[in-house]
Amino acid sequence: MNTTPCPDCQGGTPFTRREFIKSTVTTVAAAAAMPLAFPASAATKPAKKAASETLVTTFYKSLTEPQRKVVCFPFNHELRSKVDNNWHITDKKLGEFFTKDQQAMVKEIFLGLHSPEYADKVYKQVEHDGGSAGGFNGTSVALFGEPGTGKFEFVITGRHCTRRCDGDSVEGAAFGGPIFYGHAAQGFNEKPDHPGNAYWYQARRANEVWNSLNGKQRDVALLGDSRDEKGTATVKLSGLKTGLPGIPMAELARDQKELVRKVLADLLAPFRKADTDEAMKLIERNGFDHLHMAFYKNEDVGKDGVWDVWQIEGPAMVWYFRGDPHVHVWANVKAKA
Repeated sequence: MNTTPCPDCQGGTPFTRREFIKSTVTTVAAAAAMPLAFPASAATKPAKKAASETLVTTFYKSLTEPQRKVVCFPFNHELRSKVDNNWHITDKKLGEFFTKDQQAMVKEIFLGLHSPEYADKVYKQVEHDGGSAGGFNGTSVALFGEPGTGKFEFVITGRHCTRRCDGDSVEGAAFGGPIFYGHAAQGFNEKPDHPGNAYWYQARRANEVWNSLNGKQRDVALLGDSRDEKGTATVKLSGLKTGLPGIPMAELARDQKELVRKVLADLLAPFRKADTDEAMKLIERNGFDHLHMAFYKNEDVGKDGVWDVWQIEGPAMVWYFRGDPHVHVWANVKAKA
């Protein structure tokens, strides 16, 4: 499918690639500049429809043959499903291997994968954490399959960043597969209240759940040590409905379950509506009451009883928030394990 012409005026004069990028940059930048608000739910204002998928196609068509040899892979290549907290899917950095137009496309693909309320904030997090490696231009990208001809997936990686754009090519997987986000806002070892951290609000919400638990419930929910960080294995799915770490939703009261739903909404708030809707659909399909929530007392920064490390896990989902020594978040949501 030819995606270069303006999507709102098919049959008119096609945009040049530079005009298309300029138009998209203006639209997404305006959305990203909107004021941030503490999220009440994941039902944020919709991002531009298919903007990221459209730009992936444009990006693919812009690649030279030498570039394609480095960043293009078969759809089923093993690298497509990898995730880690600090890695590069190829050894070519965005700012060194691609033209300015291509760099702009990758930035807009990334922004389009996030909600308008959070896109700019998340971009600044990647820019900050990229630091001496080049900020956002220190990330790397890869493309699996060919856009417009069947299945494809675009992956961008770097420090505290793994994001995917698949146009629903990967069936039964929210976000196209496991993702990673994180932030070291004021150094490697953050203070107990994680000042300036883009994602700490998620832990504050999770601790509202903890504060709602009675003594018996806390005995089940509070554990010692969390899971190890082992790349893709960190978010391996168990397929289990019972016996997972922490307290099952089936043992919570209605108001406590509502607090957990607010946690899920806050976890999903940074991402575009299409992906959040898919994630919630898959979570609900596998049974909300089969989810378990756990907190970990041995990794409490500042020993203040505000739990920095916690997770929500179900038969086919893991969302693991590790706030010690700074924030790492691993997520994997599928239709089945």
